Amino acid sequence: MNRFDFVYIFDVKDANPNGDPDAGNLPRIDPETGHGLVTDVCLKRKVRNYVTMSQNNQPGQRIYFAERAVLNRLHAEAWENHPDEDVRSVPADKRNKLPKEVQKAQQLTDYMCQQFWDIRTFGAVMSTEVNCGQVRGPVQVSFARSVEPIVALEHAITRSSVTNERDLEKERTMGRKFTVPYAVYIAHGTVSGALAQQTGFSDDDAELLWEALERAFDLDASAARPAGSMAARRLIVFEHDHPLGSAPAHKLFDRVKVHRRPDVAVPREFGDYEVTVTREGMPQGVRLIERV
Repeated sequence: MNRFDFVYIFDVKDANPNGDPDAGNLPRIDPETGHGLVTDVCLKRKVRNYVTMSQNNQPGQRIYFAERAVLNRLHAEAWENHPDEDVRSVPADKRNKLPKEVQKAQQLTDYMCQQFWDIRTFGAVMSTEVNCGQVRGPVQVSFARSVEPIVALEHAITRSSVTNERDLEKERTMGRKFTVPYAVYIAHGTVSGALAQQTGFSDDDAELLWEALERAFDLDASAARPAGSMAARRLIVFEHDHPLGSAPAHKLFDRVKVHRRPDVAVPREFGDYEVTVTREGMPQGVRLIERV
């Protein structure tokens, strides 16, 4: 597989794209600039959730970091399915160290990559009580940052039910939720061809990644993010003709710009922004693909 770099543009309207639990679930924000943030972990979670629902845990398409997963149990599978009987017979309390032979240790890691889509995609640290090594994933995603500073609105809400019997006499209990009226976010990512060869990340895996980025928000509806309040607007992929890449990623990312239209005072929809992509003078060995 060759290298890919990509620009992912999405928007949010009257929703909370990524609440900060250390700040009462306020939308994440850069305190110096006021720009909104969405963490890489949040974006990867949406991708994992899409793969879980679309692939239905088919062999080779399972998700390692799944809800309520017991990771050591998953690691034990690799030991119990190892081709070498000596490895399979290692007592459970002695599996905290990898086999001394490099090949046997690598077979444990390879099993995990073959079974779990997100391990061969994003990587994982599996050196726990049941040790399966570490994997550096070929796909990495940045924090998403809003094009302009955001406004976080606070809304008071009421609840007709109470939690405790002692609150029965209360007419109602109060709560609050936060939304961003409107914002456009940009994230950058890369797929390393060299690391893909090590983990077994394939062209089919890459296609599933693009599909997940395009459709993840459709399956992510919640009270904080109602259906249609977040959407993937553009996925611009730069495909290289070499596993190590044919041009620096930052120079490719600089070719994609998002600006508010000059006649818009207060943006409230994606049409209030312009996305420009410089196609002229593309570096040799790089092909531009617009997925969305």
